[in-house]
Amino acid sequence: MNNAVGWFEIYVQDIQRAKDFYENVLAVTLEKLGGPDFDMWAFPNDMQHYGAGGALVSMSGVASGGNSTLVYFSCQDCAVEEARVEGAGGKVQRPKMSIGEYGFISLVLDTEGNIFGLHSLT
Repeated sequence: MNNAVGWFEIYVQDIQRAKDFYENVLAVTLEKLGGPDFDMWAFPNDMQHYGAGGALVSMSGVASGGNSTLVYFSCQDCAVEEARVEGAGGKVQRPKMSIGEYGFISLVLDTEGNIFGLHSLT
């Protein structure tokens, strides 16, 4: 059985600002991919293991924000990453909350107006 999600992209207007935000909040280093008509920075991923890889993308004519798809980043404790959001220029939409036996989530906005989730089991 394949994973339901094979890849994700988060469209942004200011790629450097967005890259700085996600690297700060998630404590990761994004890798340059890109192409002739777009600027792309991939999140760390291992395509041989469970889960989906993805990237920040800046492409002419594609706006950020206002999308109804929600990406959740896996965390050890989502409160740790949530605590970095405002200092990195984002906003906490919904602080860490229980989702019962499935752990905890936080909902936050990035610097480009995109909402995303943080998920942890503790």
